[in-house]
Amino acid sequence: YHCLAYSGSDGAAPAAAPAAAAPAKPAYVSDLKMVTPAAKKLASSGGVDLNSLKGTGLGGRVTEDDVRRAMGKPTKEEERSARLPQPTGAAAPAPGKKEGGKAAPVPAKQSGVTPMTGMQKAVVKNMEWSLSVPTFQVSRGIVTDKLDALYEELKPKGVTMSALLAKAVALALAKCPLMNARYVPNGIEYHDQVNVAVAVAMPDGGLITPTLKSADTTDIYELSRQWADLVKRARDKALAPDEYSSGTFTVSNLGMMGVDTFGAILPPNQGGILAIGSSQPTVVQQKSGMLGVVKRMQVTVTCDHRHIYGADAAAFLKELAEVIEGDVNVLLK
Repeated sequence: YHCLAYSGSDGAAPAAAPAAAAPAKPAYVSDLKMVTPAAKKLASSGGVDLNSLKGTGLGGRVTEDDVRRAMGKPTKEEERSARLPQPTGAAAPAPGKKEGGKAAPVPAKQSGVTPMTGMQKAVVKNMEWSLSVPTFQVSRGIVTDKLDALYEELKPKGVTMSALLAKAVALALAKCPLMNARYVPNGIEYHDQVNVAVAVAMPDGGLITPTLKSADTTDIYELSRQWADLVKRARDKALAPDEYSSGTFTVSNLGMMGVDTFGAILPPNQGGILAIGSSQPTVVQQKSGMLGVVKRMQVTVTCDHRHIYGADAAAFLKELAEVIEGDVNVLLK
């Protein structure tokens, strides 16, 4: 326990403290906060008083995002979303919100039947095809701390998270050729290239899948340049058919929209599609036995069960996890 002493003669009552004075704080009271190393480093460089922050992490831990908010900066997720191709194009202002000094028009209420665009009709046809194929799904959690750190290092050089994920998937597919193959009547067709198609939602409805060809052997800088060009021309509706119909495997990423986990529908003429959710802080037991926090994303692969089986899908996800959780420098090649 802690003893508080006072001055005065023996037997005399201690003098009353001034009414305005705050009571003395016992020395054993601690202001210790749980702070992540990244938050501590950023706070030190930005001159932020950690004691003034309320932690939003697990158990009240002060995170890097808490420090970023205190500095008036976007969070890492907000920053990443701004750099990723937005699934529905530029975000529209809220109804009635002023934009450029003028009130934004309130969208007209829709009713009745609206004709579908040609692209939406194509999506309908593909989705109906999928009903004729026996499929199954396998899920796995993958720690993304190393991938996130690599992205932070490379994004000033124009590297996108979409390109990094496509590259990781391509490297795993190169080691699991059955996942990169497709079923044909009475056989399995293997492909010479690993062409990763990435689903992008169009502003006027429908989906398109720009394809990164030979993604396993293309360096990450060139892959990022190709991806930026493909997305721009996709939204301008200027892609050649071969640029959106030559995928051997598809990736659908809703992580930037805050979706934790979901399952995707198998597209025609492919053996699988990978659905990627957002990366979330997760408490884990470390090798030392102590608890720690890592960022983990949930991925779910949907497969054509006519030629791919559960063990094949699990082996693919294991390879993908080893790429993302291991030496991420392989993604640079």
